[in-house]
Order: sequence, then structure tokens, then C-alpha cells
Amino acid sequence: MTTQPWHGVVVASALPFNADMSVDYQAFADHVRWLAQNGCHGVTPNGSLGEYQTLNPQERAKVVEVAVDAAPDGFSVVPGTGAYGSGEAVAWARQAKEAGAQAVLSLAPNAYRADDDIVVAHYEEVASAGLPVVAYNNPLDTKVDLSPELLARLHAAGLIVAVKEFSGDVRRIYQIQELAPELEVLVGTDDCLLELAIAGATGWIAGYPNALPAASVQCGSSPRPVIWTTPFPCTATCIRCCVGTPSPSSSKRSSCRWTWRDVRAVRAVRRVCRCPRTWRIRCAKTPKRLSPTAIANSHRIDNQGR
Repeated sequence: MTTQPWHGVVVASALPFNADMSVDYQAFADHVRWLAQNGCHGVTPNGSLGEYQTLNPQERAKVVEVAVDAAPDGFSVVPGTGAYGSGEAVAWARQAKEAGAQAVLSLAPNAYRADDDIVVAHYEEVASAGLPVVAYNNPLDTKVDLSPELLARLHAAGLIVAVKEFSGDVRRIYQIQELAPELEVLVGTDDCLLELAIAGATGWIAGYPNALPAASVQCGSSPRPVIWTTPFPCTATCIRCCVGTPSPSSSKRSSCRWTWRDVRAVRAVRRVCRCPRTWRIRCAKTPKRLSPTAIANSHRIDNQGR
């Protein structure tokens, strides 16, 4: 089961409107409950699909309150705090906390092209609200690229717990894992789901589940790697990743063999299971982290069909 509110299929929820363009709060509450019934793990109201830019402050606040009230136990609400300035963004983060949300999804400043120091100051303000902050890297809209180096800086300062990666560059997750191994990466672009899930993403903030929730949840249920469904027991998972691994009671590890593709799967499993001790024992020869050169070589091996 998912252990953090940003894990799993967290739906970038669309917002229904009445014919007079007022928000249909009842339809939105029904939609949240329907997503939960179909296996999704949470919603992110007041994102782009929620048209937060067109809402007045009263409507935007009520959308979060309705989502929290409609969410069943274990179903997370991670509202967006996108705003032109840090003052408004932190105000929405505080409102989310008061409403009962479990975390917030925070864009970088999106009115002007901010430098790294301004971005750090922005996230310091948002984090001061007291909720876990999932950074949202959307350089197409904000003109600010949360590079792996900047994300590592934000994480090292304790300002963010995860990032919704929306750049579309599937190589970013490897760079992030090199620079900030404990920072969790969430799939942000639906067409990159497979690549980022294989690389170890722990969640998917998605638009598709608004229409196809059950099918979207099934996309995370393939046997290897298991990213956001209930994982196998750690020893069983590690056995799946190593051909000829000895039994758990055996001290011999000489028969553990792997390909580069298996190494990446093991890294993904380790992020899910949170079992570094078992992982080291079962696959002692596997490096903790792959260098960029090793990653590049792994892609060459895979592309050659070896």
C-alpha cells in the first residue's frame, strides 16, 4: 500500500462547471469519490486541469475543502499552490493545511524568470506552511527549469520531498537520483509513464484517470518493477531481480547474476520496499548508484537486444 500522500496514482483533477460558469461542487465531490472507488490514491485539485487561474479566492478555497470532505480514508488531497508570487503561494499552502490536505504541489514562481536563489526563497516560504511540498517542474509554463542540481539543493535544505517531473526528458530521473537519492520523482507527463516508472518513480500525477481511472491504476501493476501497488515481500522481490539467487537462508551469493536492465529494476524495487539492508544482502554486488556513464552503457546494451 502507498505510504505517502504523493505516492500512487494521484489525479490532476478536472473541475466541473455549471452552465452559468459557476463551480459545480457537488459534481466535483462525486468525481473525487468515483476516482477513489476505482482505485486511485489521491487528487491534486487547483492544478491546471482544475483551472485554478480562472477561480476567485472563495471558489479556489472551497474546491480544496470539498475535495477533503469527499475523500475517503487513505485517499490523499494534494492541492496546487500555483501563484504569481510567494506570498500568495504560501497563503494557499496554509489554506490547504487548514482544510485538512496532506501535502501541496508547488510550482516555481510563474510570472518572471527567477534565478536559483529566488526559487529557493520561494520554496522556503511555501514550506513554512508546515505541509510536505512536492515541487512541480513545468518549465514550459513557468519559464523556470527546476534542474536536477537545483532540486538537489532544495531537497538538501529540507524544502521539498518529491518532484513532479514535467520536462518530458526521461533522463532527468537518473540525474536526480545521482544528486539527491532520497528525493522522490513523480511522473508528470503521461506519455513518459513507462520510462519513469521503470527508472523508479514512486507516483504519477496524471490527467488520464479523470476518464480512465481503473485502467490508469492497472498501468502501475506490472510484475517488474512494482512501483505503486502493494509490493512483493522484499526478499521475494530481490529474488525476481536476480537470476539464480540463493535461498534466503544461504550465505552464498556467487550465483547472483544480472543485466544492466536488472540493476535498474533492483534500484526501483529498493525505492519501493525501503529495505536497504535486505537489498544489500540479496544483491551485494549491485552498486548503490549508477554513474551517468553506466546508465548510458545500459541503454546501449538494451538497444542492442542483449
